[in-house]
Amino acid sequence: MPRALTFERLRKEMIGIGLTLAMIAGLTVVVYVLIIKTGLGHGSVVYLLPVLIAAIRWGLVSAIVAAIGGVLASAFFFYPPLYTFWIADPLEVLNLLLFIIAAVIVSQLATRLKRQLEMARQREIDLRDLYAFSRRLAVAFDVSDIHSAIEEHLATVMQRKVVLFAGARDASLNGRRAGIAVPQQVLTEAAEVAAGRRDSTGAIAAAPSGEAWLVRAVSPKNPEFGVIAIDLGGETQDEFDDVRIRVDAVLADATATLERLGVAHAISEARMRSQTDQLREALIGSVSHELRTPLASILGAASVLMAAPALAKEKKLQALVLDVRNEAERLNNDIQNLLDATRISSDGIKPRIEWADPEDIINSAIERCHHRLADRKVTLNIPPDLPLVHVDPVLVQQALVQIFDNAAKYSSSGSQISVAARARDGRMILSVSDQGSGLTADETVKIWDRFVRGPRHATTTSGSGLGLWIANAFIAANGGKMNAVSDGPGLGTTLAIELPVTQAAVPQMESDADE
Repeated sequence: MPRALTFERLRKEMIGIGLTLAMIAGLTVVVYVLIIKTGLGHGSVVYLLPVLIAAIRWGLVSAIVAAIGGVLASAFFFYPPLYTFWIADPLEVLNLLLFIIAAVIVSQLATRLKRQLEMARQREIDLRDLYAFSRRLAVAFDVSDIHSAIEEHLATVMQRKVVLFAGARDASLNGRRAGIAVPQQVLTEAAEVAAGRRDSTGAIAAAPSGEAWLVRAVSPKNPEFGVIAIDLGGETQDEFDDVRIRVDAVLADATATLERLGVAHAISEARMRSQTDQLREALIGSVSHELRTPLASILGAASVLMAAPALAKEKKLQALVLDVRNEAERLNNDIQNLLDATRISSDGIKPRIEWADPEDIINSAIERCHHRLADRKVTLNIPPDLPLVHVDPVLVQQALVQIFDNAAKYSSSGSQISVAARARDGRMILSVSDQGSGLTADETVKIWDRFVRGPRHATTTSGSGLGLWIANAFIAANGGKMNAVSDGPGLGTTLAIELPVTQAAVPQMESDADE
């Protein structure tokens, strides 16, 4: 590796020297022709140009070669006796010495200016990378996003393969990380460092392919930043110290930046939020499943009692059984909402797409809600020529059930609920309008949030604040969207579902059916 670097550096120096000598030769020809044609005196000052150019382009060695070459060319072609390197006039010798001094000073200044320019460019690149890194951290929502940002930032700064592990468990996993194959020896060493059984300042892990990896904590003082593994390539043991010094300097700067940005605090908060969400979802799922069995028994018993001949003439008992059934149905719906919310948050929604008739979806949703809509006037405005929609009809039906339940819950008995459907501009729009309590401007903004209920109804109307959030998630999974419109409190609400319509597929299906 050192021989390769030395040869490459020597090759670049020789190229610079060759180009410098060629430039001096060309300039000498031009000056010589001008002196012959115009009768001017010698023009040794012109040789400051190749000195300056060589210093800027190829460095100090080429600049010194340019100065010496310019002096020799001046002595040979322009100072008597001509075509020899002997100079008879002592003043001309002094002039040439001053020229050499000026050439060296100019080359030094040009080299320093070039170095400062490169440093300024590097600082600009570092600031740009740091700005991009801070922006990436600002939009990170969980621990994995933050660790991914740290990993990519360090890889960009050090220009090497970098893999970051969040902890001992993460470091013990096999496979590939960030598109990089991590040897098992490196994974084992990273797990040991993360668990505190190795020196956090760094250890060398050798891969079977001959590559060496430096494994160390990103910050020995703060374990939240994780463990980092850096591919050092095939360097020998003698070179590891120099590489480690550079890595330590980069990680020290990165750690200072991370601490300044408060990344450790953000990681702790993100991990706590993640654990809290997991615990809440597990608790909701467990409790909900445990409640479904006794609720099914209560609903079955209430339905049997409602149909019992012995209670046909007992109005008070019938009313009591009706209340039991209604409240059991409400509780069952709330539990179903919790289960749906858990499924949306943890597993995600995987719709089963098929062609469906919008009118069938609407009618099945109304049928499921017939108990809650029994004392409302439901009007339908559904054209007979609606196109089919390519959606999961079960999810869309469940979303409509949530909307119907919301309309019945916030409107008075005997009021009207209008259901309409229309196709427009490649979209199927299903709207449900009620004459209920309406929405304020603040409620219109927050209506799709989870566990959010308006303060006007918090004490008078039961509910978990999940219904419309679930409906919106179900519709979004089908490629649609929902919106709410209200003229204000007490003036009713219209909730609309927009679903995509693939018009080109409908005639094809119809032709297939005809055949």
